[in-house]
Amino acid sequence: MSKHLKRLATPRAVSIERKVAKWTMKSSPGPHSADKSIPLGIIVRDYLSLCDTRSEAKKIVSSGAVLVDNIARKDIKFPCGLMDVISIPKTNKSYRVMFDRRGKLTLVPLKKGEEKWKLCRIENKTIIRGGKTQLNLHDGRNLVVDKDQHKSGDSLKLSLSDNKIMDTYKLDNGFTALITGGGHVGEIAKIEEIKIVRSSKPNTVLLSAKNEKFSTIKDYVFPVGKDSPVITLPEVKIE
Repeated sequence: MSKHLKRLATPRAVSIERKVAKWTMKSSPGPHSADKSIPLGIIVRDYLSLCDTRSEAKKIVSSGAVLVDNIARKDIKFPCGLMDVISIPKTNKSYRVMFDRRGKLTLVPLKKGEEKWKLCRIENKTIIRGGKTQLNLHDGRNLVVDKDQHKSGDSLKLSLSDNKIMDTYKLDNGFTALITGGGHVGEIAKIEEIKIVRSSKPNTVLLSAKNEKFSTIKDYVFPVGKDSPVITLPEVKIE
C-alpha cells in the first residue's frame, strides 16, 4: 500500500484545495477508514490554519499540543473521523468532527463542557470469556459490559476521561439521527420505521425531516438524541 497521496486523489470527504500542490498527507491505518478521515496534520494546517507548512504542523503535533478524544496524538497522519473531539489546550478551543450537507468532514466549535464526551455507534457485539458482552464501536473502541442492554446501531454517549456510558440513544422509532452517507448526508431526521430486509440487501430505515420522508440504509443512520440532537451541528453556509 502506498504511503503517498496526490491531492487530486484525496478522498471526497476531506476539504482541501486540490491544485495548489501535487502531494498531500495520507491517513495512517487507525480507528477510521482512509476515505472518511482527515489526517491530524491537515486539521492543524488547513482546517485550523495554525501553521503554513507540513514541517510546522509536524512540530505542533509532535509536541503533544493537540488532543484527539482527550489523548495527545503525535502522528501528523493520525486519522480523525466522525464524532472525534479535537482539543487544543493552549487556545482553550475544542472541535467535533462532523459531516456537513455536502458530505465533507468539517470541524464544529464546541461549547464549554462538550469536549468531555463523544457519541459512538455500536457496530457489532462479541460474547467474550465469562459471558460478558464486548461492544465494538465505530471509532475502534471496545467496551465490555456485564449486562447486555444495547443493540447494534445504538449510540453511546461516552465520557472521554474514563470511557463510562453517560447515556444511550437507540436506533428505534422516535429517536433523532444524523445521516452519514447517501444523498441526505449531513441531515438530521427523525426515525419513523426500521425495515428488515430478508435478503442479502441491507436493512433500510424510513426517516422524516422538514415534512419530507425518505429512506436510507441502516449503516448510514447514526442516532444523536431522543427528541433533538445532543450535539452541536455544523452551521449552514450560504454561498
